[in-house]
Amino acid sequence: MKNVILKALMYVGDYVMLIINVIAVTFRSPPQWSLIRDQLFGIGVMSLPVVSITGFSTGLVLAAQSFFQLSDKGLASATGLMVAKAMLVELGPILTAFMITGRVGAAMCAEIGTMHVTEQIDALKSMAVNPLRYIIAPRFIAGAIMVPILTIFSCLMGVIGGYLIAVYHYNISPVVFMDPITANITNFDFISGLIKAFVFGIFIVTISCYKGLKTEGGAAGVGKSTTNSVVICYSVILIVNFVLTVFMNTMYTAIVRS
Repeated sequence: MKNVILKALMYVGDYVMLIINVIAVTFRSPPQWSLIRDQLFGIGVMSLPVVSITGFSTGLVLAAQSFFQLSDKGLASATGLMVAKAMLVELGPILTAFMITGRVGAAMCAEIGTMHVTEQIDALKSMAVNPLRYIIAPRFIAGAIMVPILTIFSCLMGVIGGYLIAVYHYNISPVVFMDPITANITNFDFISGLIKAFVFGIFIVTISCYKGLKTEGGAAGVGKSTTNSVVICYSVILIVNFVLTVFMNTMYTAIVRS
């Protein structure tokens, strides 16, 4: 048991050092713009279809369930607010992070893991090229930028989906759907969703890259590392989401009361 705990602590410490080193490299000697641009395109633009489908379908389901649960209680006018709140604060950041993990995080881990087992990373070091600056830093920057942007887009698609089914299927007035959103969505809701998305983006990129760098055992090892990275990212996203929710709600309550 002690060996397991010690090994886990070693992995955590090694992972934290990776984050610190990547941040240091990013600010001390930023990677080339062309590398960042490619990652921005790969993470952001190429993820738009899956993020759109996820956000839109989630908005449809939220609106349908909200109307079904609230209409017989005379609260159908709260349908739009429930859709917007749920998407902006919780479902938008989490579902977007899940989609990015499955589409981008797994690919990052597999790519870097293949480079590691084929000794391409060692070749970069032999040519005096810092792998952190050349491989990980562009992904780190792109993930921190694009995941919040994709989250906003996912939330927008969710509200659009909820609007369409509420207005055109359940015959709710557009004004009744939209007015509670504009009146009750606060800056705190928007900021908390962006903070979650930003943190999720950093964890997705760094965990995927870390597992790729630790890959051993050839092709089988690459597959194992990729699977483990996805599972770890999903678990971390859920745990960190809970911690951030409790922390930010507590801070907001303290600020309002003061």
